[in-house]
Amino acid sequence: MARVGDFPAPVKGPDFAFFEPEYVLEQLQTGFAGLSAEDAAKRLIRHGRNSIEIFVPSSLFRKLSGNFFHAMAVLLWLTGLVALAAKMPELAIAIWLVNIVNGSFSFWQENCAQKALEALNKLLPVNVQVVRSSLPVNISASDLVPGDIVLLNEGDRVSADMRILSCQSLEIDQSILTGESRPVRKQAATLERQQANGVLNADFHNLVFAGTMVLTGHAQAVVFATGTNTEFGKIANLAQTIVDQPSPLQKEMERLSRTVSAISIAVGAAMFMAAKLLAHTETQAAFMFALGMIVAFVPEGMVPTVTLSLALAVQRMVKRNALVKRLSSVEALGSCSIICTDKTGTITENKMTVTRAFAGGAEFQLTGLGYSFEGTLIPGQDSGANSEIFELLKAGVWCNNARIELPPSNYVSGDPTEVALLVAAGKAGQPVKCMAPRLHENIFDSRRKSMSTVHDDSGSKVAYIKGSAAHIIANCRRQLIGKVELELTEEQRAVLIRRVDSYAEDGLRVIAAARNRISENSKDFSAPSVETDACFIGLFAMYDPPRRGVAEAVAKCKRAGIQVVMITGDYEITARAIARKVGIIESDSPTIFTGAQLDRISDDEFIESLREEVVFARVNPDHKLRIVQAFQRCGRIVAVTGDGVNDAPALKSADIGVAMGQNGADVAKESADMILLDDNFASIVSAIEEGRCVYDNIRKFAVYVFNSNMAEAVPFVVMLFSCGLIPLPLTVMQVLCIDLGTDMLPALGLGVDPAEPGIMHRVPRNLNEPLLTRALLAKALLWYGAIEAIAGMSGYFFLNWLHGWPTIPLAQPPSVIWKMATSMTLSCIVCAQVGAVFCCRTDRASIFSVNLLENRLVVAGVFVEILLLLLLLFFPFANQIFGTAPLGFTELLYAACWIPIVVALDEIRKLYLRKSRGFRQAER
Repeated sequence: MARVGDFPAPVKGPDFAFFEPEYVLEQLQTGFAGLSAEDAAKRLIRHGRNSIEIFVPSSLFRKLSGNFFHAMAVLLWLTGLVALAAKMPELAIAIWLVNIVNGSFSFWQENCAQKALEALNKLLPVNVQVVRSSLPVNISASDLVPGDIVLLNEGDRVSADMRILSCQSLEIDQSILTGESRPVRKQAATLERQQANGVLNADFHNLVFAGTMVLTGHAQAVVFATGTNTEFGKIANLAQTIVDQPSPLQKEMERLSRTVSAISIAVGAAMFMAAKLLAHTETQAAFMFALGMIVAFVPEGMVPTVTLSLALAVQRMVKRNALVKRLSSVEALGSCSIICTDKTGTITENKMTVTRAFAGGAEFQLTGLGYSFEGTLIPGQDSGANSEIFELLKAGVWCNNARIELPPSNYVSGDPTEVALLVAAGKAGQPVKCMAPRLHENIFDSRRKSMSTVHDDSGSKVAYIKGSAAHIIANCRRQLIGKVELELTEEQRAVLIRRVDSYAEDGLRVIAAARNRISENSKDFSAPSVETDACFIGLFAMYDPPRRGVAEAVAKCKRAGIQVVMITGDYEITARAIARKVGIIESDSPTIFTGAQLDRISDDEFIESLREEVVFARVNPDHKLRIVQAFQRCGRIVAVTGDGVNDAPALKSADIGVAMGQNGADVAKESADMILLDDNFASIVSAIEEGRCVYDNIRKFAVYVFNSNMAEAVPFVVMLFSCGLIPLPLTVMQVLCIDLGTDMLPALGLGVDPAEPGIMHRVPRNLNEPLLTRALLAKALLWYGAIEAIAGMSGYFFLNWLHGWPTIPLAQPPSVIWKMATSMTLSCIVCAQVGAVFCCRTDRASIFSVNLLENRLVVAGVFVEILLLLLLLFFPFANQIFGTAPLGFTELLYAACWIPIVVALDEIRKLYLRKSRGFRQAER
């Protein structure tokens, strides 16, 4: 063994595949006897433990502060301080409680611990068997170091990246890295560099990688990479270095907070100056007046209303098999303009199915999908009583290592391709188990691209071969016609190749089968002996069937203006066929990108080449992440689906990451924003529909919440410009009653309104359009707000009129009549809001065209709103805190009249809009 000390310049990780085992051992300064304990200890210090390094997350204080000190929250903290300085402690406490409730609720909902890397470490085994000083010993997987000789056996999970030194019948499940569940045969033979062109590292036949699983066989391998230096670790590093991006709604709420805060401060400062300069008000009174304007313009109830509305949407989405981890992800789905989806297990069932068979010059159809025996073998027109098909099915069963049990157990194990061959035989009524003893097996080899088994068939020896169609046809000299083996001419060979090509163009995976009679005295069962000069039997054409409902879901996405893009590690011809099958691509010349092509083009060239119909095949995690980020740079809101570790970086980088709940890896689930509980692509469309509905409803209650701002601000303006002749018609505490009490539940009810018809027939919303457009604000402030302001001020003067005004002056504070007058203003505004909440349920349609009682939360909210108003008026403690006073029947009846008045006025407006041709619905 080479001297232990400074390492020579090491070969780059996966490049060990191109060197003989002896040279690899020399480079790693080890040998077949393994490392000594001393050597291993030194290397452990040098390379570190074989674990995934976890970045230190942000502190708890930082997370808390983010929820309690955003723009609108800071404004409210300062407003509370001003109220405290103005000797109004009740108001200060009320305002601060708003911040505490909002921040606590948001923190509880959004404080999802970063568990993705912990899940990655859980995938690594606890112990591993290694050779140390020529003796096999068990050590902790975290103690593995480069140069360790590891013994792998069936059922083991690979703990590090390794170069195979020797193996027997080794099959590895690499789906955790590649996303493809097909077992991969491994061998120790050195890989030629030209064989690696366009091949993923994970597919190198003499390398095994951390996180993968040994399905069958055993091997001896040398470790060349551990921890974050493994392919597995690189994915972890990608996942943890990606910063979560705020959703469109989060960005919009942040922008809205800044805008509203700036407007509120500007209005408050202007009114303070006006109070001092125009009305010559005392400083303390001017401060109180400015404070009232700020409180009136800040929609304190909007943040909790949006949060609660999203939380209720999350509950509804769970019933539709979509579990959302972040509230903001709900609306992000509604803004989605592109879905990047994996193929295997997401679009397809991950169950290979034989759909066509070719034998004796005739084609047969096999019906049914997946691993169910429901289906039949249908002969073609020219098949006749073709007996070759049964010999073909027999070859598929005998040259096979999969297992399948008939009902009721329905147990299935093995390579999906081989399982599909057993199912095909079962559909044709043939046995699904080999009926003859197996004498020998030549395992599948990627070089010769075939597998063969030798059997004792009633005293005679026969070999059955299956594998690559081109390879099998090239090695056959005869073909089975009837029960006779006839010469396979070059013309006939060309016909068979054209048949294979036609299947391939349909995206079907083609497997050929052949047989070879072996002389009784022969003892040579090697692959070169039994797989050459064989007799061609026929072809199997199979595919992984799409999940039920996927094609309909894709069509629905297209109608909604959402592009669906397939990203898969599978071959491009298969990806193209499945994409066409489910409707992802429809044109004759879609763009098909492979990972190798992506490596050769720049980011600018890549973005320029993106088209409406594009499929990505043979990609690795780096490619998938690059694809997602390219679409994001184009201004698209990207949703990404995935189920494996290889999907984690893209899931985290996407605007909305969607993981599979049933078959998804823990890492994918932790990295994702949403989990599909039924692993059904179609559930994504339901979630998008829910997301669009949520955004529409947010706009509805945004209009409703801002309605009262005008009504709340007008009384302060009236007092100012009357130079105090008109006493303040509404107090600051009463403003808070409206914003945080009476408005809250009806607004929340609007947040759960059912989706409008045709919501999935319009394109995704323009992200440059703000939540509150000019038209929407105009409707909220200048229409509903103006009506409510008129209602409130009319109520104020009506109450004074009942008590002698204008014969006597308006009631002055703190008289009982003045308190009754402010209570009357409050009552009229609340009643006008009751009418407005029903009006806001539709944009242009009459509210009588919908079931007014359908939204029970709105009805309950109105009931609670009226109940709160009565408590404010008739509960002595509330009278003391909020400066209210009881009202009589006449006053209450006057206030209640504003409910039908608001509805009637808005029905006239909506009728005008419906009758006006060419009216552009600017709010949309």
